Amino acid sequence: MTSTSFSFPTNADQQWFQETASAQIRQERLAKAEKLNGRVAMLGFLLAVLTEALSGYGILGQLHIG
Repeated sequence: MTSTSFSFPTNADQQWFQETASAQIRQERLAKAEKLNGRVAMLGFLLAVLTEALSGYGILGQLHIG
């Protein structure tokens, strides 16, 4: 009969795993947030261009600044 030496992960191993998983989750959330931010910025730019085309005033003209 062969014996295998199985040992449970130590506290240091568990800590390393938790930190690594946490860093990966933060990185994924940051990537999703950046993608959403870019999409919202593109939508805002498109709306500004459409508003300028329909009204004939630029952004500063619409705000009565220029």
